[in-house]
Amino acid sequence: MRISYCVLRNTKYVIRNSFFLTVLLTIPILSACMDRDVSTPYVPPTLAATSPLAGAARQAATSLPSEEADIVQPQSSPTPACIPNLTFLEDLSIPDGTLVAPGVALDKRWQVENSGTCNWNQNYRVKLLRGLNMGAVPEQALYPALSGTEAVIRMKFTAPEEPGAYQSAWQAHDPNDEPFGDPFFIEIIVE
Repeated sequence: MRISYCVLRNTKYVIRNSFFLTVLLTIPILSACMDRDVSTPYVPPTLAATSPLAGAARQAATSLPSEEADIVQPQSSPTPACIPNLTFLEDLSIPDGTLVAPGVALDKRWQVENSGTCNWNQNYRVKLLRGLNMGAVPEQALYPALSGTEAVIRMKFTAPEEPGAYQSAWQAHDPNDEPFGDPFFIEIIVE
């Protein structure tokens, strides 16, 4: 009996002491929570305040030109440069070697194809390549045409007054003033 009383008595002591210990530890925790202002949210310490690496991180962040540097802007795919080309198809008027009277007005037309990948617009020109301009303006607008379509180039000339064989050669130029494609001609014989 004596052993059981002792065990029972020690158990009461342990239980009683555990209870008191729990109460003693809980009271400071609860009082700390009650003293705090609940309207102010808790903010944990930051890297800038606690770490020796904060200075290096702050320096790296300020070395950026702006906050926009962190934003990745979408990049469009580069548009490949087009390749201009002109293919001569046929003379529509005044075939090569046509006999003409001196000083006569000539209405020359060529059938061509825009065989390149560029669309011809107001920035494309036709320029005198060699020979006489025979009264035509030495630089003119190229007839607008979409890539892969046919077009008619029309120019007005005046036959020279002196008898003889004459040729006037012309070529297309892109907006960078680079010549491209087949040259086209007017060849006449003044009687």
